[in-house]
Amino acid sequence: MMNTKNNNQSAFGMIGLGTMGSNLLQNIADHGYYCSGYDLDSKKVDTINHLNNKNIHAYSDLKEFVKNLKSPKIVMLLVPAGKIVDSVIEELLQVLDKGDIIIDGGNSHFTDTERRFVDLEKKGYHFVGMGVSGGEEGARKGPSMMPGGDKEAYKYLKPILEKIAAHVNGEPTVAYMGERSAGHFVKMVHNGIEYALMQLISETYEVLKKGLQMKDEEIHAVFEKWNEGRLQSYLIEITRDIFAFKNKGEDHLFFNDIKDEAKAKGTGKWTSQAAMDLTVPVPIIDIAVSMRDLSKYKDLRIEASKLYPNKTEQNYSDKSDYVAKIEEAFYFSMVSAYSQGMHLLYNANIEFNYDLNLATIAKIWRGGCIIRSEFLEDIYAAYQKNSELKHLFLDDSIQKSLSKSLPGIRTFVSDAALNGISTPAYSVALSYFDNFRNEEMPANLIQAQRDFFGSHTYELKGKEGTFHTEWEGGSN
Repeated sequence: MMNTKNNNQSAFGMIGLGTMGSNLLQNIADHGYYCSGYDLDSKKVDTINHLNNKNIHAYSDLKEFVKNLKSPKIVMLLVPAGKIVDSVIEELLQVLDKGDIIIDGGNSHFTDTERRFVDLEKKGYHFVGMGVSGGEEGARKGPSMMPGGDKEAYKYLKPILEKIAAHVNGEPTVAYMGERSAGHFVKMVHNGIEYALMQLISETYEVLKKGLQMKDEEIHAVFEKWNEGRLQSYLIEITRDIFAFKNKGEDHLFFNDIKDEAKAKGTGKWTSQAAMDLTVPVPIIDIAVSMRDLSKYKDLRIEASKLYPNKTEQNYSDKSDYVAKIEEAFYFSMVSAYSQGMHLLYNANIEFNYDLNLATIAKIWRGGCIIRSEFLEDIYAAYQKNSELKHLFLDDSIQKSLSKSLPGIRTFVSDAALNGISTPAYSVALSYFDNFRNEEMPANLIQAQRDFFGSHTYELKGKEGTFHTEWEGGSN
């Protein structure tokens, strides 16, 4: 498989020359590799060829595209997830040779990747499902990449991927994730955490605006300050910039013109669904998905706002003092969001035999990706210290910082509720924590109810086995 002849031909092929594919191809070319692109859209092909980059050539003919690749041929797909991926793979199998490498770099559902891996392995092809994070800027300048699947193929891809990835402390933000569909599962969880963090930031904005009555420039100053401290992250950074962006000739912030209906591509929902299948609670991700869904019902919300106006008088203390409490609350909830995601990965690793390394995952998320943050250094350190750590809440260092932030989030959540401001992500972060540390949850009552109406049985303290009671015949 490792033949490197035909050095005058392309070392890498890209199918799909949209923004991500085009930028990633240019990134590869910038690092000295000859590469080829293919797209059915002739305009996208022409755009690439008009770059006049001697290391890139694009084609609108699939056979010509493949013919220009040296063996083993590396072909990466950056096309919409779903049936289109299967369709492109079927076309590729007509022109590729056994031993060639196919990379799916889109946001495919991990179950599709699992199926494709097994099928292509049987047919003699090497398949890699690779999550790519960082958006168009990351693709161009250095993304975080999460490849999984064929390990032999990754050894061949590694030199290219490590060069084009972002680097943190001299280390590339790419690594082999694990077996079969591991790469796309990790990327899915990454996106779930992304949903959670974005929801937390939006709730923060609402409290600053409606609760503390802050002006846009004051809110900008808050996010600017936070991005210089322990909350430093890509999402806080771009939020800071959004609160400063004005279109030319206008005197108001552009984002205030945007309709409050959030869209989604499904990866957050997939994370919640997978977590439920694995019986792993990820309530911040769940509520983030639900709030995006609720935002779409704009007409209903307008109608309800007239029926249930918020008549509560805003009662917040000194702004500067309270912003410090919000910072504590955000830190607490941010830790919880990452912790829930990592807990899901821990359990998926057991269930699916992926051979994941949680320290490695945290390491490659530190740069290039959308959820990169200062806190990922703490996560990386926690898993380096204890590779078998079941949950980040159990790490000594994180336990100390969480405990210090606890008063802040309790104040924040209770005050928001008293003032009629919705903070569902913050609220579930606190509730999740309080039950996580709850030695005796009230779930015994649920078990009694289930057995009462459905004879579903229960277990008893200190006794082996399962039991059932005829509840209606008991004493009153």
